[in-house]
Amino acid sequence: MKKFFFFFAVLVIPSLLLGQDVEGIQLANEYLIQGEETKALDIYQNLAKSPANIPLIHANYFTLLIQTQDYKSATKYIQRLIKDYPDNINYQIDLGILYQDQNLLKESDLQFKQVIESTKSDQYLLRLAAQYFTSKQLFNYAVDTYNASRKVLKQPNAYNLELANLYRVLGQKSEMLNEYMSFASTHPNNLNYVKNILQSLLTEEDDLRELEQTLIQKAQENPNDIIYSDLIIWVNLQRKDFYGAFLQTKALEKRIQSDGVRLLEIGMIALENKAYDDATKIFTYITTEYPKSPNYPISRKLMINAREGLVKNTFPINYDEIKRLILDYQNLVDELGLNPSTLEALRNKALLHAFYLDEKEIAIQILQQIISIPRASAELQANCKIDLGDIYILIGQPWESALLYSQVEKANKETPTGYMAKLKNARLNYYKGDFELAKGHLDILKLATSREISNDAIALGVLIEDNTALDTSDYVMREYAAVELLLFQNKLQESIIAFESMLKKYPRHSLTDEIYWNLANIYQKLGKFDLAVNYLAKISDDYNEDILADDAYYLMARIYEDQLGDREKAKALYREFLVKYPGSKFVAEARLHFRKLRGDIIN
Repeated sequence: MKKFFFFFAVLVIPSLLLGQDVEGIQLANEYLIQGEETKALDIYQNLAKSPANIPLIHANYFTLLIQTQDYKSATKYIQRLIKDYPDNINYQIDLGILYQDQNLLKESDLQFKQVIESTKSDQYLLRLAAQYFTSKQLFNYAVDTYNASRKVLKQPNAYNLELANLYRVLGQKSEMLNEYMSFASTHPNNLNYVKNILQSLLTEEDDLRELEQTLIQKAQENPNDIIYSDLIIWVNLQRKDFYGAFLQTKALEKRIQSDGVRLLEIGMIALENKAYDDATKIFTYITTEYPKSPNYPISRKLMINAREGLVKNTFPINYDEIKRLILDYQNLVDELGLNPSTLEALRNKALLHAFYLDEKEIAIQILQQIISIPRASAELQANCKIDLGDIYILIGQPWESALLYSQVEKANKETPTGYMAKLKNARLNYYKGDFELAKGHLDILKLATSREISNDAIALGVLIEDNTALDTSDYVMREYAAVELLLFQNKLQESIIAFESMLKKYPRHSLTDEIYWNLANIYQKLGKFDLAVNYLAKISDDYNEDILADDAYYLMARIYEDQLGDREKAKALYREFLVKYPGSKFVAEARLHFRKLRGDIIN
């Protein structure tokens, strides 16, 4: 049975509405609200005799007549209104609704089509009709209304957004996408608006594939319209297929003879998403193809940054590659001189000396040099002080670290840099076993404007809280924190011995999954991938409901793909991951890797 919804007016009647029976209307509405339909109907029938009351009772009265199947009275009433108010499109549509409820489908269809025919040349009436059809959930007739006007106006792109929304409600995705594409083409300034809508509507891979096919067809039909190429690039970015986005952007840049700025943007997005291999290829291409472009210096630096990310995440670490990176950073400084971009390169060079080659004194000298350069930005100087604090932890001078972190925090209050310094201080207190002081910092940082800093603060706070609440002595947590300090200092073998000792001393402790996670990452860095997978499997098997479960499952798949070269096993793990952890932050990456292994994407 068709459901009807009554309109309960909240009447605030101005004194000008003198011809209306306000008290009678309110009484009828109250009876209707209370479910006393017969009493309400009697009052509405009397009220309907006065034209002045019609605007305030029509919705409720007409719906009530249909619901009680008093079709004779309803027909007489609506035909009277059409006669008295021939220009009111709503009453004409209501007559069709009355036919429809009596299952007089031919009559209702004819009535609706007459409304469309009578309004198609008047845009004002047409919009009223389409909106009323929509409000009554007669979506197909609303579509027909807009399309009829298009033909009269000879404007095939009129009403794009209205039709797109109707097709969305009707579940007709192809038609919806065509309307959004047409709108984007005729309103290029609103392209970001279209992207935002599509991002909220198209959440599944099949949706993106259908959009891509639509865009390819549109691009072939309209080779001079770059909007479609732009959107194809956007689709690839939604999939995190950065190399695919690069190929599309490369073709677009050649067509419009640009200086590589779009490619630079794609490369930066890839780098931000830790797609280091793709980012390296993109920045290498820019530096080769656009050597005289203003984008060349930043691309040169980012190319080395991307290679650095790739080297750091290729296990075991190739220290010859680390030395090559250091040389590349120095060559960049020599080629371009000291400027904001190359000062950042010097900073990166210093960190490689400190954390990978155990050349801490060289790192300290470089960082102090940057801090002393007047042209260095205040933010860069602050970051170098934070780096110095990290290095003092490496060499066992935590008091120097605390002093530097505090200086930066004080000078950069309510900024991401200041928050980072506070997080470093919190972690330093955590390493020292001063959990209360660490939690004091972390509670503030949970509200930090930087999501990454806030998430790190929350994660560390939860770790401390979960593993000290039931252990008033905190001795296990203190021991664990001390081992994490060893890990920060890159003392991997000592960390392994200490963690494995903890597993024996405190079996099934709440920290066990954290220890497994750390051991897996250490063994991965050392190139002992079978051991790494073993510990990750322990997490997925024994702690599959805990916070590290999806991280472990995803990392296990990556190791099988990247280090062990077992593509079939990796593909199976990605497939299982997508089923088991649909809400994980790694879903997009896992789906992309699965598609590549399945052969959907060829780089």
